[in-house]
Parts: sequence; C-alpha cells; structure tokens
Amino acid sequence: MRPGTAAQIVRFALVGAVNTGTYYGLYLLFLPRVPYVVAHVMAFLLAMVGSFFLTSYFTYRTRPTWRKFLLFPLTNAANFVITTTGMYVLVDLLGLSSTWAPLIAAATAIPVTFVLSRTIMLPPETPKAAESLSESVAHTTETA
Repeated sequence: MRPGTAAQIVRFALVGAVNTGTYYGLYLLFLPRVPYVVAHVMAFLLAMVGSFFLTSYFTYRTRPTWRKFLLFPLTNAANFVITTTGMYVLVDLLGLSSTWAPLIAAATAIPVTFVLSRTIMLPPETPKAAESLSESVAHTTETA
C-alpha cells in the first residue's frame, strides 16, 4: 500500500459525499421534469466535473491536467454502469422508489471508483526492488 493511502481513502469518501450530495440535489431538481434515467444522466455528468476538481486538489493533492480531465470520465464509466444498472434493478425489478435508488446504487460503486481514480490521478508506484537497485547504483557511482 502506498504511503498516505488511508488519508486518501478518507478524503475520497468526503469528496464522494459532496459529489453524491451534488448529484442527488441535481437529480431531484431534474426528476419532476424528465424521466428518472434522463435525470440520472444529466445529474451524473454535471456532478462529475466538480468531482474531478475535488479529486485532483483535495483527494490526491495533484495538479489537474487536460490529460487527467479527459481520462477521468473513464473512472466514472464504471461508476456510471454500476449506478445505472443498480438503479434499473432497484426501481424496475425490485420496485424501490426512484427517489432512494440512486443513493443505494452509488454506494455499491465506491470501491471500484476509488481504485480507478487513483490509477489515473497518480503516477505509477515505483517498485521497491527497482528503487533499491537505483539507490545502489547511485551510491556505487558516487563512491567510485
């Protein structure tokens, strides 16, 4: 596990709570005007933009870039599939209220979204063996 992972998980959860609140507020705003799936898609897309910046600055403390911004929707693609499928199952198959279904569906997507967002937002971790080898080479070069 990378150093700081526990703190990142806590910050990710906080950003997720803010993002979920933003999404849910927008969803409820759109719901009386359009079908629930359209409300879900519109709210999801708008909340995702805010989530990107919070994830960059607050969760991973990294500078947002266009590359990350363009890749970030890929992390949300899994979230979108999980939440949309979950909403369909909860509302159409299980008869749950379309008012509460998004919150339950969103909770199931959290672990997948964390792993994918971390992969996109942070550079790959250097393996310990490679670090040790490069440190040994550097030390040998300095002492030679």
